[in-house]
Amino acid sequence: MSNLAPQCQELQTQVETILQLLHQEPALRSQDITPVQISLDKAISPRFEIVFAGAFSAGKSMLINALLERELLYSAEGHATGTECKIEYAPANEERVVLTFLSEAEIREQAVLLSQQLGFTGVENINKQDVIDLLHQGCQAILQQEGGESKSERAKQAKALILLLEGYVANRDRINTLNNAIYSMEQFNFSNLKEAAGYARRGSNSAVLKRIEYYCHHPLLEDGNIIIDTPGIDAPVEKDAQVTYAKIQHPDTSAVVCVLKPASSGDMTKEETELLETMRENAGIRDRVFYIFNRIDETWYNNQLRQRLDNLITGQFRDSQRVYKTSGLLGFYGGLLKQTSELDRFGLDSIFAESVKGLDGKEDTPQFVYAFNNYCVSSGKLAHSQFRISLNGFETPNTNYVRILREQGTPLIKQLIQDSGIEEFRNGITKYLTEEKRPQLFKNLADDLEDICIKIKKHYQTIQIDLDSQPREIESMKEYELQKLNQQLQQVGRDFSQHINDEVNKIINNHCPEFEDDFRQLQSKMIRRLDELLDTFSVADAYRRATLSHPRNATAPLLAILVEAFYYLSNQLEDILIDSCQHVIANLFQQLMEKIRKSEYYRQLYRLLGNDGGIELEVKAIETATSQAIVSSARVECDRFVRESPRFYDEGTFSIYQFRQTLQQTSQSYDAESVVEAEPAIRQLLKLDFEPKVSFTIRQSFRQTLNQTIKTQLLPMGEKQADEILQLYPQARDYLQETLQQEAEEKIANNQRLLNQVEEKIQVYNSAVLGINSCLQAMQLYEHLLPVIGGEEV
Repeated sequence: MSNLAPQCQELQTQVETILQLLHQEPALRSQDITPVQISLDKAISPRFEIVFAGAFSAGKSMLINALLERELLYSAEGHATGTECKIEYAPANEERVVLTFLSEAEIREQAVLLSQQLGFTGVENINKQDVIDLLHQGCQAILQQEGGESKSERAKQAKALILLLEGYVANRDRINTLNNAIYSMEQFNFSNLKEAAGYARRGSNSAVLKRIEYYCHHPLLEDGNIIIDTPGIDAPVEKDAQVTYAKIQHPDTSAVVCVLKPASSGDMTKEETELLETMRENAGIRDRVFYIFNRIDETWYNNQLRQRLDNLITGQFRDSQRVYKTSGLLGFYGGLLKQTSELDRFGLDSIFAESVKGLDGKEDTPQFVYAFNNYCVSSGKLAHSQFRISLNGFETPNTNYVRILREQGTPLIKQLIQDSGIEEFRNGITKYLTEEKRPQLFKNLADDLEDICIKIKKHYQTIQIDLDSQPREIESMKEYELQKLNQQLQQVGRDFSQHINDEVNKIINNHCPEFEDDFRQLQSKMIRRLDELLDTFSVADAYRRATLSHPRNATAPLLAILVEAFYYLSNQLEDILIDSCQHVIANLFQQLMEKIRKSEYYRQLYRLLGNDGGIELEVKAIETATSQAIVSSARVECDRFVRESPRFYDEGTFSIYQFRQTLQQTSQSYDAESVVEAEPAIRQLLKLDFEPKVSFTIRQSFRQTLNQTIKTQLLPMGEKQADEILQLYPQARDYLQETLQQEAEEKIANNQRLLNQVEEKIQVYNSAVLGINSCLQAMQLYEHLLPVIGGEEV
């Protein structure tokens, strides 16, 4: 943090102190502190990374070159590198370049991917010269078919593959198989930054470089400013495009220069829209965004294109503070022209020497020369009263270029640079980085902190006011507590009654897990018991009981056997239902009493009375009454099992069919043997009758009986007990008078302790805030000072 003002050296500690104070208060912990942490990191960071991002060949590298007024980065019309370039500050005598190469595996991966997109196969081994030659020939054929590298995506991919293979062949001795080799410029025997940049700028070299780190002497890079050039978001290799998105989302990124192409295309591309959306998701960027509509010169020759661009800017970017229209090509080379003269043909023999070299001794025309000539005669930017320029058809473009500059000189160059928009962009970003950046970072931090500080301040003041309003003398405290007694008892009664209501409501609505588990066990026991009774039912025993009831007779009808069975099964089921109900009710009231004992109102009642005010005894009495009522209901429910089901004898039912079959079997003889032999059929007949009745009881009717009984027993008890608690005021007053002396002393001492604690926290808070405010004042951010807690405000 050495680049911060002296008043800001302790800023991180001071902000973290405020965040710790916030965390110490449970009521404030829900406050999101992420924006503050991000803003703090940005404010104290010695680095400020500015990412240039945009579409493939949007002109990012050319703009950076123009911004720094040095030809550092590779730039071409059709092909753009997938290399990430980083430019940091260095003293004038310490400029250097660090080059990181792709590994052979990464180059092979890119070559295979591009080959597949172009329709080439069998290219896995890029170490074979014949494979490279075949790929080169195929790519050249595609370039000829498409009419040049900038004419289509396919042509761009072909050019990218050519440069990748050329770069691999030329730098094979510097490329590792799996690792990324890193070289300083001294290892290349480069004596200065210009030579190293010249090497890295060549398209074939750039294609095999993973990263280029420039350490450059330029005032724009001071104060930790770092410029990062990223691959195109629609680069031919998808992996390259993802590098840009990852960098846009990285927390180290502090600002973004979005270089957009609508000036040449007329509309935002899908990738450009996605870029803007991704950028907005990074909270570390906020509004630190420059929107650059590059290639603006293309709109000078197309009215429709110019209108579409103007509509786009006014429609989607009217609220953006930093929108610029530039021609990086004209602006950059226009700036370099100031160092040229007629002696080097205004750069044709120096700046453009490489691109002018042609085949068979014929000169090529650099892209800038075409753009310059068009600007002079077709752009409409030059006033005829000041510039009288003609483009002669009998002269070559290069000859026209030299003649025009010889005739017009410096005024034309200045006008060119002005119209390119580069100066305006350079001035805008320079002003931001040198004058506005630091204050804005601290303003963001102050704005993010303000809400937290206001909440802490209000919280502390509320505690102070509450504690200050408490009595500070023992007698006053006792009187104060006694005055609250009636209200406290009333509240305890209300809380108890409401608690009972809530518990009953949970049971009725099946939201009490413990009760649901117990009732499911009751259901299971009833089903299992019915199955046991049917499996073990003895017809012989039933026959014996029937004949004992009628000593004059030596035989018994089937109906008598069924009657004995109905009584026997119903009584046995009644026993298990009663036992299960008693278990359910016992568990219910045990759990209810445990919840009551753990409640705040129960503890309060003991504090006020020294006992529970009869709650436990009342709950026990209601448990007994509820259990008796449920047992009675269970007896009634099972007594009804003695009656056959209404449809037991209905025609067409299986039960009547089974009954007739069984009757036919038992009628074969008059002794017990025929009845005993029919035992399986009789058991099946009983099952047909009892299973539906038991199922209806445990799944439908009896749960409602349970619910209603519990409700009618518990709810009145809750209201009655609430009234009885209120009637205990005399006992509570007598009890409290015995204990209030010690309690009042403890409460006064505790209030003073709490008051001291909050005052200590206020001192810590004020100390931190005053430190932060001192820093903000050093930044002249007087309107963003954080609130201090003063005695007069309390």
